[in-house]
Amino acid sequence: MKKTDVALKYFKEGFACSQSVLAAFAPDFDLPEKTALKLASGFGGGMGRMAETCGAITGAFCVIGLKYGQTSSEDKVGKEVVYQKIREAAQKFKEKNSGCILCKELLGCDISTEAGKEEAIKNNYTNDLCPKFVKDTVEITEAIINK
Repeated sequence: MKKTDVALKYFKEGFACSQSVLAAFAPDFDLPEKTALKLASGFGGGMGRMAETCGAITGAFCVIGLKYGQTSSEDKVGKEVVYQKIREAAQKFKEKNSGCILCKELLGCDISTEAGKEEAIKNNYTNDLCPKFVKDTVEITEAIINK
């Protein structure tokens, strides 16, 4: 099964976009599914439903960290590599999605407010828009980590 399909399956089951992205890549890093889902659980809804950075892209940032992240404080090159890959993922996401990575801009409403949350539910934004963000993010992440 393709990673995009796996991520969309998680999302359709009710997991946050961040969880869906990280969990789709978890087996590649011997990361237990349960750990991946817990680790990314706070990033959904634009970081704890604050409508800030899109959860899908923060899930990708976790994956990129797993692949390229530094494990020694002396590894300054590793630190820069992961930062560069994060910026690359964000840029590619922006190119595909209205030039932004902010949840409230992507959805066109601020889900951190009651009115914004109601608007998103009424207009089915999370079911109509978010799966595209999850799919785009998985494709972007695959391209970056498979270079």
